[in-house]
This record gives sequence, structure tokens and C-alpha cells, in this order.
Amino acid sequence: MSLLADAVRREAFAEASRFRGEFYECLTARRDELFELVDAVLCADGAVKSPVDLTLLPEHRRGHGAMYGGLNHGRIDVDRLQTVLAGLPLPRFEGGRLVLAVDVSPWLRSDAPCSAERLFCHVYGRAKTASQFIPGWPYSFVAVLEPGATSWTAILDAVRLGQVDDATAVTAEQLWGVVERLIDAGQWQAGDPAIVIVSDAGYDVTRLAWVLRDLPVEMVGRVRSDRVMRLPKPPRMHGVNGRPPKHGPEFRFTKPDTWPEPAITTVTDTSNYGKAETQAWDRVHPRLTHRSSWLDHDGELPLVEGTLIRLKVERLSKDRDAPPVWLWSSKTGATPNDVDQFWQAFLRRFDLEHTFRFAKQTLGWTTPKLRTPEAADRWTWLLIVAHTQLRLTPARVRRGFRNIRAHLACPARVPKPRGAGPGRPPGAKNKHRAPRYDVGKTVKRPETLKAIGKPGRSW
Repeated sequence: MSLLADAVRREAFAEASRFRGEFYECLTARRDELFELVDAVLCADGAVKSPVDLTLLPEHRRGHGAMYGGLNHGRIDVDRLQTVLAGLPLPRFEGGRLVLAVDVSPWLRSDAPCSAERLFCHVYGRAKTASQFIPGWPYSFVAVLEPGATSWTAILDAVRLGQVDDATAVTAEQLWGVVERLIDAGQWQAGDPAIVIVSDAGYDVTRLAWVLRDLPVEMVGRVRSDRVMRLPKPPRMHGVNGRPPKHGPEFRFTKPDTWPEPAITTVTDTSNYGKAETQAWDRVHPRLTHRSSWLDHDGELPLVEGTLIRLKVERLSKDRDAPPVWLWSSKTGATPNDVDQFWQAFLRRFDLEHTFRFAKQTLGWTTPKLRTPEAADRWTWLLIVAHTQLRLTPARVRRGFRNIRAHLACPARVPKPRGAGPGRPPGAKNKHRAPRYDVGKTVKRPETLKAIGKPGRSW
């Protein structure tokens, strides 16, 4: 048993060392500083409060000026790093299925008028119905979820949403790139189960399913509990003239009398949520209109059918009277096993929230007061690399990484001795005032075709 454990530990150390070497090659400017800055994050005692404090650790052999230079002027080959992350060993669910989660987490910068490209980020307050919009940089993350008694995730990509970006279009492009890199890395091959992508209610899951329809993926997203969808159109009756209907009767989530008999019902006993009951209906779809993300769609709008799932559990956390959760999957003809896998994968999406909390509260993702969004992007990718190294180590304990680091490869070069910089003369004032930037979107899109003078079509 000890020999097997030693072999597993050696393989884990070798995998982590390979990753560290490949990450070092992804650094194209100020590489030694950026590499040692990641090691300092991993070896710090307690939560990271400031990057300046990291320069005092023995793992960071350069001064604080080098740290500023690395974050402000360093360069990371992000495309190469994304490829490296896609090729690492990834956790899988039953049957070898990959499950991805996509979500947005904001880096709030309400007191930074000199920082460009800030947006109003939606955050929840302490009260149940309270919410606020605070200036900051929103980042869209894609991570691989892991089954079992763990909340670790494998982050594969991060994209900062800009002031002119359409969130749905950016997310679709981001997911397309992640899935293509996974296929190129051999993580998915012909005959493997489709990759499941789960999202929360803030995403247009039907639009994403349509854009990604040529990829081996199945979208699973939560939809609002007040939605109205459509059932499949009824079969055409003999002798009835006129144009056949495109949609069937309405399916109102809030009116059970509009629900037909479910095609699938399942009951599962869980350890965390008690009894989980599901009802599923096949080929349920929304009635699309030329609005929002479908505004620029040419021609007739498609019919995006899928499986609608109503999940009811006994308890969610401390809430004993948990409301039902509505999910929509892009897969039609789902089996009871598919339905159970879909809602279980969606519940694992909350592991990504633990990842955000760990990155902010422990690794110090949002603590630096960086001025430029480019420096924020570099710091974000450095913390993704740090989080990946913790996931690859055998114990996954950050407090012991300093001991683990002694067994890992360290390609960073020894710093050359240099004197202190001259700095600003005593008593001199800063004559270069930083420019101020407005917050929010810079491009306003019309909501409908009618608003831009194009003929619309209703169904």
C-alpha cells in the first residue's frame, strides 16, 4: 500500500512539475518575476492581502519594483496557456463524461475612476431581495466540475467582459474555444458521451444551444420560474386547411393546469438534499422573437427544442421549504438516467461559487488595487495557474505547498544583484494626472427590429 501511495505521489509531483515548466514557457516577458509571484501566492501564510506583501517572502527573490513591473508590463501567451490547461488530467463523471460550468464573477472597483473599461456589476446584498450595481470588471469563467465529496474545480478559461461586448456572444465564443481545445487535446473522442455545460438563469441557454449545435455538447441551464414555453405542435388533422402551426399550446410554469402528463418522473434519495423528485417534458421550446440576442438573426427564427425538467428537493442548505427549480436541456428524447445526470450536474455548478470564494478570500484575486484592466487580466491568469497547481498536488493543502515546492521544478532564474531605483525626488509632486473613465456600456443596442426600422415577424 505504501509503495502504491509513493508511486501516486511521485506521479503527482511529476505532473505538477511538467505543468510548471509549461507555464514558464507561456511567460514571454518578465517571466521570472511572474513565475515567482505565483510561487509566493502559493507559499504565503494565510490569505493574500496585498501583492507587496508577497515580495517579502523567501520564494520571491526580487524586489517590489519587479513585482509592479511584472504586473504592469509582463506578457503571458494566453492561447498557449489555455492549450496547456486543456491537456491536463481532468475530473470526469459517470461514463467518463466531462461536465463544464460557466459563470461570471465580478472584480469590484467602485473607487477607481482612473481604471478603464469598468462595467456596472450586479451583486446581491445581505437581504434576500436586495441587489446592487457596483462598478467593476466582470470575468466569465469556464471550469470542469468534479464528482464526489469535493468542491474543487479545474478552471480552463477566463474572459473579461468589455463595454462593447454582448455577454451571450462572448460566452458562446468562449465555450466554443474551450470545447475545441478539449477535443484537440484528446479529452473527447468520437463515441464518448457529449460534454455537458451547465449555467445559471442569467444565460440565454437556448441561444447558446443554437450557437453550439455543431459541437458535441448538451446545454443544461436554469430558467426563471415565471417563464412561458411552448409544447410540440400537434399532429396535423386530416381535412384541415391553412398554414400549420409552428408551436403547440402554452406551458406556463406558474399554472399546473397547462402542464401535460410528464414523459419522465424520477425519485432519488440524496444525502445533501433529501428526496429529489423530477418531472420532465420532451421537446419543450421557447417562442423566439427578434429581440435581445436574436435581434441580428437573419431569416426565420429556429425552433430550439429540448427537455424541460422540474426539480423539487426536500431542502436546499437550511431552507426546508425549497422552491422547485426549473431546468432546460438542449437534448431531446432524454432518458430517466439523462434527467438524473442533468440535475445532478446542475447542483454541482455551485462548486464554482466555492472556487470564486477561495480565489477572492484566500488567494487574493480582487485585493490588488491595479489601475489598468490589462494588469488585472495578468493577475487573474496568475491566480488560475496557482489554483491549478493546488489542484494537481496530492494533498491539495495550500499551507503545505512550501514543503511541496521543494520537490517541484523551478525554472525561474536567480535574480541579478541591482541597486535601488531613484524613485521620485523628495517633495516633488506627480505632474501626470491619470485620466478618468466613465462606467458602463459604450454601445447601446436597440431591443427589437422595430426599433431600427426593420420589418419584424410574429408567430
